[in-house]
Amino acid sequence: MLTKTQVYSTVDKLPENFSIDQLIDSLLFIEKVEKGLKQSEMGLVNNKEKAKDKLSKWLK
Repeated sequence: MLTKTQVYSTVDKLPENFSIDQLIDSLLFIEKVEKGLKQSEMGLVNNKEKAKDKLSKWLK
């Protein structure tokens, strides 16, 4: 979940004129990075072998 501070900071970094899509893309990116960092802290990461195994199912 995002904080108001993160939202304000994101808006401040955007150009003076921006689209809602640009704002949403920026906020989604921040949210996904935060989620990934939390998963990493909890040890919920894939090692190289596990990632290769998952990808091989999609790339065949």
